[in-house]
Formats: sequence, C-alpha cells, structure tokens
Amino acid sequence: MTQSHAVEVLLRPAVELYSLAVCAGAVVLCLAAPWSLALDPLLGRCSAAAFAAFGALRLRDALAILRYRRNIRRLPRYVMTSRDVPVSQHRLFIGRGFRWEQRHTHRLMQTYRPEFRRFVEPTAVYRIARRLEERLEFAPAPLPKMARALAWDSPLNPARPLPPVGGLPRLHGIEPHEIDVTLPLGERVGHTLVLGTTRCGKTRLAELFITQDIRRKVNGQHEVVIVFDPKGDADLLKRMYVEAERAGRGGEFYVFHLGWPDISARYNAVGRFGRISEVATRIAGQLSSEGNSAAFKEFAWRFVNIIARALVELGQRPDYLLIQRHVINIDALFIEYAQRYFAQHDPKAWEVIVQLEAKLNEKNTPRNMIGREKRVVALDQYLSQVRVYDPVLDGLRSAVRYDRTYFDKIVASLLPLLEKLTTGKIAQLLAPNYSDLADPRPIFDWMQIIRKRAIVYVGLDALSDAEVSAAVGNSMFADLVSVAGHIYKFGIDDGLPGAASGAKVSINVHADEFNELMGDEFVPLVNKGGGAGVQVTAYTQTLSDIEARIGNRAKAGQVVGNFNNLFMLRVRETATAELLTRQLPKVDVYATSVMSGATDSSDPRGNTAFTSSTQDRVTSTSVPLIEPAHVVALPKGQCFALLEGGNLWKVRMPLPAPDPDEVMPKDLQELAGYMRRHYVEAGDWWESTGLPGLRDDALPAELLDDFKQMAAVEERIAA
Repeated sequence: MTQSHAVEVLLRPAVELYSLAVCAGAVVLCLAAPWSLALDPLLGRCSAAAFAAFGALRLRDALAILRYRRNIRRLPRYVMTSRDVPVSQHRLFIGRGFRWEQRHTHRLMQTYRPEFRRFVEPTAVYRIARRLEERLEFAPAPLPKMARALAWDSPLNPARPLPPVGGLPRLHGIEPHEIDVTLPLGERVGHTLVLGTTRCGKTRLAELFITQDIRRKVNGQHEVVIVFDPKGDADLLKRMYVEAERAGRGGEFYVFHLGWPDISARYNAVGRFGRISEVATRIAGQLSSEGNSAAFKEFAWRFVNIIARALVELGQRPDYLLIQRHVINIDALFIEYAQRYFAQHDPKAWEVIVQLEAKLNEKNTPRNMIGREKRVVALDQYLSQVRVYDPVLDGLRSAVRYDRTYFDKIVASLLPLLEKLTTGKIAQLLAPNYSDLADPRPIFDWMQIIRKRAIVYVGLDALSDAEVSAAVGNSMFADLVSVAGHIYKFGIDDGLPGAASGAKVSINVHADEFNELMGDEFVPLVNKGGGAGVQVTAYTQTLSDIEARIGNRAKAGQVVGNFNNLFMLRVRETATAELLTRQLPKVDVYATSVMSGATDSSDPRGNTAFTSSTQDRVTSTSVPLIEPAHVVALPKGQCFALLEGGNLWKVRMPLPAPDPDEVMPKDLQELAGYMRRHYVEAGDWWESTGLPGLRDDALPAELLDDFKQMAAVEERIAA
C-alpha cells in the first residue's frame, strides 16, 4: 500500500469501511430504486458502477489496514516440506521477508506509543481465554474439555493461542508484503556467521542451507558438503541422509561419529600431507602457547616432526597411535631406523655396534644415557666416532641424548593430547588399519571427499567427552586447512591424469557450535580458505563463546571480521546484538503532536476576550535503524540478516512439515534415536556426562567380581 502523507499511520481504525458501507448502499439504491435519486435506469446503472469502483478502492485500503493490524498480533503460518525447498544454481534461499528501511523503523516505533496499544497487545477475549485455560486445567470434568476447546489452534477459534515462538510478532508484521529472500552464491565464499541463543532456530536454518547444498548442481556437478555437529542433532543427521538419497548421492554419504565407532567411518587426521612438517603442526598446534607453555609447545613440535620424518622414511603412514608409541619409547624407533640406514649404507657397522654394546655397563654409560637401552647407547657412541650425515638419524640421535626424565618433562604436555585421541575404540577411528580388508567401515580423507564431491556428517559427541571432541575437531580443521592450501596452489585434481590445474569446486563447511571446535587453525581457514573454494557457515550462541574459546579478544575479533554475511537470531547478550546494530546507520522517524493554547486579550474595551490556537506539528527524531532490544525480542525462527555489503533484511524461515516418505537405514535410525534421547543444549551439558551407550568396552567380569566382593565386605563391617 502506497502512502503519500508525511506521517504514515497504519495502526488506526479502518475508517475506509465507512465509505465502503456508503458506496454499498448507494449501489443498492442506484440499481433497485434509481428514481429515489432522480435518475433514470440507465444513469442508475452507470452511477452504481461508479460507486462500486470507488467502493472497491476503499475496500482495498481497508483490507490493507486490517491485514496490517492482524500481522502485528499474529503472523500467518509459514510451513514448507523439504521437498519443496527451492534449489537454485545461482542463489541460496533463506526464507520470506523484506528489506528493512526507514519506514519500518518508523512503524515499529509507533507500536510502542500508548495510543496504539490496543492494536498491538492481545485482545480482551484472548486474555480471558488464556486465564480460563489455566484455571480449568485441573478442574473436574467436563471443564478440562472446555480448556482444550479454547486452546484449539484453528482460524475458527477467535481466541486461539499464539504460536509457541515467543518474541514480538510486530517485528515482522510491520511489513505485510513479503518476498523470497535469497543470497547470491558468489557471496557465500565470504563466509557466513549465524548467531542465536539456545533453541531459537539455528539448527533449522542449518538444515535449510544444507538441504540446498546437497541437492544443488552447478555445471552438472554436485558440491561438497561437510557438517560438524559437536553435540549430535538427530534431525540434522536424518535430514542430511534423506536429502542425499533424494539427490541420488547415497553412495557419497559418510557418517563419522565418535559416540558410535562400530558404524562410523574411519579417518586419519595426519595420514595425508603436502609437507612432512604438517604432521607436527596439526598435533602440536593444539597445545597451549600462552606463557611458559610456548617453549614446551616448540619442543613437542620438534619431537613429533622427528618421529613423523622417521616413520615416512620407514614407509609407514603416520597416525596418532604410532606417534604416541614412539613419543613414549623413542628408543625403538631410533634402533629400527638405524638398522635400515646401516643395512643400505654400511652393512658392517652392526658388527662394531654389537661389540660396543657388549662392553657397556653401568659404570661406562654416560649419565645422560642412563635408562636407555644398551643398543641405543652403543649406536650413539658409534655415531660419535663415525661421521654419518643423515638428517633423520641426527634428529633421532639428538632426541635420545636427552636425559630420560628431562625428555619426559618436555613431552609432558603432548602425551595427554595423544591419550585423548588414542583411548578405547576412538583409536580405531583415528588410526585406521589400512591393511584390514575385513573391516567394512570406510576410510576417508578430505582430498578424497572433495574429489568425490561427497557429503560428510561429523558427530563429535561433545556431551560425553568435550576434551576428546575438541581435540578431534581441531585436528580435522587443521587437516582441512592443509588440504585447502594444496587446492589453492594446485587444484583438486593435482597428480591425476588429465588434471585441470585451475579446477575448483565449492566446499560447503557447516560448523554448528563452532566455538567448541576452533583453535588457531580456524583463523586461516576463514581468512584464506575462500581462494580454494571453502565456504564456511559457522553457528554459535554469542561472541563471548568465541572469545572464551580462543582466550584472546583480538583473535576473536579477527575471526568475526572474516565473516561477510551475518544472520542474527534471538540473542541474550547485548554485546552480541551490538555486533549487528552498530554496523547500521541512523534514520529519521516522524511523530505528530497536537499543541493548543489560549491567550487573554489585553484590551479591556475590545470585543475579543481571548484568542485560541490549535496546531498539528510533525517532528523528526534520529534513531538507530534497529536497537539491541529488538534483536533480543525476536521470535523463534526469525532473524535479521546483513547481506551483500550491509543490506539489512528481516527474514523468517519456513517451519518444517512432516514428510512420510523420508526413511533411513536401521543402523542410522538407532543412532538418530539415541541422539534424540540424549541431545542436550550447551547450557545443560553436565546432565549428560557418562552416557552408558557411548562408553567403551564394559569392565572385565573378574574386575566386577572384585568390586562385588569389596562391597560385601564393607556391608559386613558396617553391620
């Protein structure tokens, strides 16, 4: 509806209905009794047509006012099945909404004025119905049936309850004319940040984006979809599987889940690399670098690098188990590598080494080598006598020359990290046995996933063990950064026959609760990953979560500064809301005020006793486009979106409608059912520690018998 007045007022009675009633009466008179208006039948029909046309215009204006007032109180339902989600090769569908402009700020400010309260707040009938609902819930029969009738969610119920989304419907109802809101796919490479408090629609928005990413085909090829889900949302897993099957990509769907290792795919975070030093960087990069820990981190990096180089020279693929084994006992690796080296370069050296080993005893063993194997000491003595230059052998020799207790102190910060990644059945997932052909669980790496245009769901089971979840997530991110760097330089088909050097593919990375996963390696992923086609969509609650995870305000600002698209759902932290509101300009809103006054006449002989005046004044006030309070009051499933260089959109996402055709295989159904039963939000994680279904093997029977005997003895003593 267009408005030509200086001050737009839509919250008012629909006075156009009065004109409509007059026009309707005139039409009846002109057709039924034209003589009453001094008209002949022909002129009566012409006049009726004119009155009808004018009445139609007034009806249109009246319906616009009534629709506006209805939307302020209750928005029309917006439901869509996943099958109906539009998938475009050029744009990403977000929902329905409108671009927020000055007139919307003006309308929103009007809703807070007391004279318009009756058009904004629930009606008296609604309030009475809700009070009766509360009182009749526990009343004797048949009164509870009346309460259920009052709660009937149907347009036929004049007092039906509002949808359970909370917030203020007026934030979206101020614009009756919605359009489909989309984001050009070219903007996604600038990365997207989604902020919203618990249970406000972040995961449902993720489902909407992931559905389109899975089904989208660009130039005849699908896109890569990688989803990190720290806690485990069963509906998200189901949506991904169903959409993969619907798009004919069921054979490209991988599930990696730390809580269900028996049906999970396997993954080696350090098994693929461009430079051998990347192995040490991915592992030691997760250690603390604050204060005195920085020196220990550098030592840990060096020792892991020495071990990784030796393993590669021996023809072994590095993994967490091998690295942990040799960090604990580096002597065995030193001996194994020396045997191979001397077998190739100096076969007679072992005769001398064996002779030196036979002469060793406690008295002639150097102090720094006490506790080492005699063969290690003999090798060290031989290498000190013979000039041998091999960088790997020199590195191993320098490691074993450290005093044993000093060496253990240096790697003390490294061993807990390796323990997290190699304990129980997790070791089978993160250190897969490539030669075990009887194991049906697939093994994947990121380059393979990208080349196959595959779909990966990563469930990190953070509720059961947050430490292991964070460690695995960081390892995966670090590996993904390395792969992105390789793709940026050489393309995804480097080394394959007929490879095109400039070939790129969109890699859609969705990181739910990404503050729990990210470390220092996440910064280059969002900072430089766009050149390799990586498109990160990150979801979290507040800015404080990012800062608390990184531990540095400047780095947190660096992370946030790399997201060009911002979706702000309901948040509870004012500082988070200000991330959006401070980027928006101020606008002028108009208000009317009535001023009246009277002045006594100063002329006692005049005919005028006083003069009076009444004025309507229009004043303008500069206010922010939106306030943080408006972000805090958003209903569930609605958001403010800052897109395409600062354009502010108000969007609401479609509610998911059930689809009976969506099915999953039995093992994934069991996994989804378990996740659904034990899924807990971030604020309630402590209630789900130690879930029995996610533990490793049960205790041995003999150990359980010992516990039972101890308990029986304690009972006898207490008796």
